[in-house]
Amino acid sequence: MDKNIKMSILLDIYGKLLTEKQYNLLNDYYNNDFSQSEIAENEKITRQAVRDNLKKGENNLLEYEENLKIMEKNLISQNKINSALKDIENLKNKVSDKDIKKSLQTIEDKLKN
Repeated sequence: MDKNIKMSILLDIYGKLLTEKQYNLLNDYYNNDFSQSEIAENEKITRQAVRDNLKKGENNLLEYEENLKIMEKNLISQNKINSALKDIENLKNKVSDKDIKKSLQTIEDKLKN
């Protein structure tokens, strides 16, 4: 997984555990696509201070994930749901009974939501 995407997901999951400053800097960097220089200018701090805060925040997010594994569990669950949706689609194509197809469609709709 791309680092930027991973950090953005981790920030969504664990962002409230960071300091407000770390959260804001990481959010600007990963979600708002600001450069470190732009963040430094906006926050009136040095680019090195931005870099240090980003690294510390990233390390905190990675540590939270290492211990809690929420993102990993979510990805595993999503893969299982996707697999079940494929199985349902295959079953719908194989059966001819309208009631069974309707039941499969109901299950598919629930899994998608």
